[in-house]
Amino acid sequence: MRRFLMAVFFVLLLPLAAHAQTEQQTLVDRATLSVQEMLGGGTSDARNLLRRSKGVMVCPRIFKAGFFFGGEGGGCVMVGRTASGWSNPAFYSLGSGSFGLQIGIQDAEIVFLILTDKGLQALLDSQFKVGADASIAVATIGGGVSGSTTAALNADIVAFAQTRGLFAGISVEGSLISTRSDWNQIYYGQPMAAQQLVISGQGSNPGADPLREMLGRFSGG
Repeated sequence: MRRFLMAVFFVLLLPLAAHAQTEQQTLVDRATLSVQEMLGGGTSDARNLLRRSKGVMVCPRIFKAGFFFGGEGGGCVMVGRTASGWSNPAFYSLGSGSFGLQIGIQDAEIVFLILTDKGLQALLDSQFKVGADASIAVATIGGGVSGSTTAALNADIVAFAQTRGLFAGISVEGSLISTRSDWNQIYYGQPMAAQQLVISGQGSNPGADPLREMLGRFSGG
C-alpha cells in the first residue's frame, strides 16, 4: 500500500515539475532573444561594454501598468564571465512600485551590463535595491543602446531599456532585484546559489547553451 501511495505521489508531482521547468526554460529562451535583439544590432558601443563586463543580467519581459498607482515586475537571469566562458544563468526577479498621475501599460526589455566587481557583488546579494546604495552607480539608456559609452563613464552597471507601450520611458531607480533560489534548484535539479553559478561556474543545463553561446559571440569569447 505504501509503495502504491508513493507511486501515485510521484505521478501527480511530475507534471508540476515539468511545468516549472518549462517556466524557467521559457525565461532563458526569452533572454536569449533579448540579447540578440538589443546587442546584436551592430552597435559597437554596447559590444565594447559587453567585452569588459563582469556579468550580464537580462530581464526579457518587464510589465508596468498604472492608473494612479503603478508597479512593474518580471523575471531575469544573470550570467557571469568565468575562465571557461559565460556561466550558466542564475534566476532573479525584478519588481518595484510607484505612485503618481500615470495611465498606461508598458512591456519592456532590460539588459544590465555589470562592469565592476562591486556592481557584480551587489547583484549577487539576495536583494539589491537600485539607487539605495549610493556607492553603486547605475546608468540607464533608453530606446535601445545608443549613447552607451558616455553614460557608462564611471558606472558600475549600465542598464539598456527598450520599451513598447504607452509610457514614455522606464526607470530602474528603486527597483528591487531578488534572487530566485527555488528556480535555480528546479532548473539544475539541486540547490544552487547565485554565487556558485555566476562566480564559480558550477551548474549545468544544456537549455542555457544558446544564451551562453550568443553572449560569447557578441563579446568575442
